Amino acid sequence: MAVDAPDRLNEQIAGLHALEIQVKRKRGIPALLWGRIWPMLLAVGIVLAIWEGVVLAGFWPEYVFAGPFTALQELGARLGTAEFWHAIATTMRRGITGFALAILAGVVVGAAVSRVRLLRAAFGSLITGLQTMPSIAWFPLAILLFGLNESAITFVVVLGAAPSIANGLITGVDYTPPILLRAGHVLGLRRVALYRHLILPASLPSFLAGLKQGWAFAWRSLMAGEILVIIANQPSLGEQLHYARELADSARLLATMIVILVIGVLVDVLFGVADSALRQRWGLDQRIG
Repeated sequence: MAVDAPDRLNEQIAGLHALEIQVKRKRGIPALLWGRIWPMLLAVGIVLAIWEGVVLAGFWPEYVFAGPFTALQELGARLGTAEFWHAIATTMRRGITGFALAILAGVVVGAAVSRVRLLRAAFGSLITGLQTMPSIAWFPLAILLFGLNESAITFVVVLGAAPSIANGLITGVDYTPPILLRAGHVLGLRRVALYRHLILPASLPSFLAGLKQGWAFAWRSLMAGEILVIIANQPSLGEQLHYARELADSARLLATMIVILVIGVLVDVLFGVADSALRQRWGLDQRIG
């Protein structure tokens, strides 16, 4: 009995799927990890080579611009001290606290502005204006309001991150398909229930992008705040940068900058994992080749 064309096509597709599954199974966890790590190692090697080349060119003396090996030795020495880990812990505590408050403020403002036309007309452009405003411009006001303490830093971190988070949510709500909203109304979803079960899940991709951008603004605001607002008996990464500059200790300064960069990369990796999980859940993580 001859096999008709549709059956042959289905068999071919099934064979391709089986081949794809076998290829994925052959690539174990070590291979997948290496595939992610080696490009990063290559980038680090290129940066170190360029850094060493600039140092060897002799544009600045060693005490102004230390070489990579000197800075890495200093970093290794400082990682063995309790004070440096205390500084990292203080900075991360401030960053997480400020970012959490920014998420709360951004969600409340974004949800209100995205659904109320009057608020959109009144505050839509203002939110974007706040997002583009340099965070350091807020510190004179923050210091006048709160003094030289953590409240001033937290105030600027929230103002730096919340507009991006709010805009991410607003964009996600704007691009929610109208057919989903109509389906939600048919199912009896109203107000809070409509946001919780339909609008927020549908706006997650844009909201996640807003969170990622908001963290970038929060992190930069935090570093600026810790350099400007030095609090006694509370070592921080920003304080380390400040005193390294005051003492013209470029090795210490560059070592601290490496730590700040590494923390930023690790947070970006966490956001990348969240984005990949979201794409897989929505069936969008389909790569060709």
